[in-house]
Amino acid sequence: MAAPSRRGKIRDFFSFKTYKRYICDPNYSWVVMISLLVAEALVNVVIINKIKYTEIDWQAYMQEVEGVINGTFNYLELRGDTGPLVYPAGFVYVFMGLYHITDKGTDIRLAQYIFAALYIVTLILVFNIYHRVNKIPPYVYFFMCCASYRIHSIYILRLFNDPVAMFFLYLAVNLFLYDKWTWGCLVFSLGVSVKMNVLLFSPALLMLLLVTQGIPRTVLHLGLCATVQLVLGLPFIITNPLGYLIRSFDLGRQFIFTWTVNWRFLPLDIFHSRSLHATLLGLHLAVLVGFLVYKWSRSIGGVKALLSWQPVTKNLDANNIILPLFTANFIGMCFSRSLHYQFYVWYFHTLPYLLWSTELPVKYRLLLLGVLELCWNTYPSTVYSSGALHVCHVVLLIALWYSGTIPRTTQAQKIK
Repeated sequence: MAAPSRRGKIRDFFSFKTYKRYICDPNYSWVVMISLLVAEALVNVVIINKIKYTEIDWQAYMQEVEGVINGTFNYLELRGDTGPLVYPAGFVYVFMGLYHITDKGTDIRLAQYIFAALYIVTLILVFNIYHRVNKIPPYVYFFMCCASYRIHSIYILRLFNDPVAMFFLYLAVNLFLYDKWTWGCLVFSLGVSVKMNVLLFSPALLMLLLVTQGIPRTVLHLGLCATVQLVLGLPFIITNPLGYLIRSFDLGRQFIFTWTVNWRFLPLDIFHSRSLHATLLGLHLAVLVGFLVYKWSRSIGGVKALLSWQPVTKNLDANNIILPLFTANFIGMCFSRSLHYQFYVWYFHTLPYLLWSTELPVKYRLLLLGVLELCWNTYPSTVYSSGALHVCHVVLLIALWYSGTIPRTTQAQKIK
């Protein structure tokens, strides 16, 4: 009887049922997460050593911060090979540090390893968010990691500033999940100071602050965010306040048609048309209001609850925090005036969560992930790749709209 027993154990060891839970059960995601972190560390080293670095913005970043190092604090006079400095002051401080660490930006290999470390730390933060929501099957994390060429390129082959901004964003989200709203707002504002795209999350953050803090403390948190911007920008504001605001928070600047991923099928004059930009802004605001009124606020008693002087609840479920934040950002991406290749990182790590928050069949969720990756990897973009990107966005947005509302806050969680 011993021999069959041993054969049975061997057969069970190699059986798919033995490992199915590590592939499909969200409760065992940590096993896949740890394995992927190790794999990603190795993959990043291989990419750095085997694939040629491509210069796009790094030298321009170094030229821009070098101007500050040399004593120029007038934002209108700071520029690099790609044009004027158009990022807030936090960007200057971060890349000034990298300027010194990398021997005035000449040690590209060291910069790549720093961004590889940033990538791994960002993954840890993202994995912790997904661990807290506990709804994504582990096999999906493979598509989030090793399968994306474009994301690795953005981090370690291009050295864009977008990953730095998103690091602060995901750190802030983690702090929100642990009910550290003050620290979270401070870190969120640091992210905004690196690149303004982080503001796409802000409508949902405002709602969450009103729910968990009430009106008085929400005002204080917003004041903290503004204070961070003021303190970081002070040397430049003192020199030329209008110049700093015009350059670092220029919401109306024109994008270059050559780099657009999402509007390749438009004629150039329409792409630059102010009427198109106004229409997109109007649609953006309308869809945000729709989700706020009919989706996000229903779990806390409707929009009227947001006007409460006191907090509605202090203990939001992780999904009540993550779904509004990630959806608000996704809505902003859908109605963006232009998406450049590095902007993929703005929502890439949120896509699995959004897709698994819908009622779409799994095969269509995976199909959308795959098509989106193909769209962002098509260079230069084509009429078909841009069109496919919009189709994916529309399908996901509609699926989110028709998905169930956020789980309602229980009475025990409410503030009495």
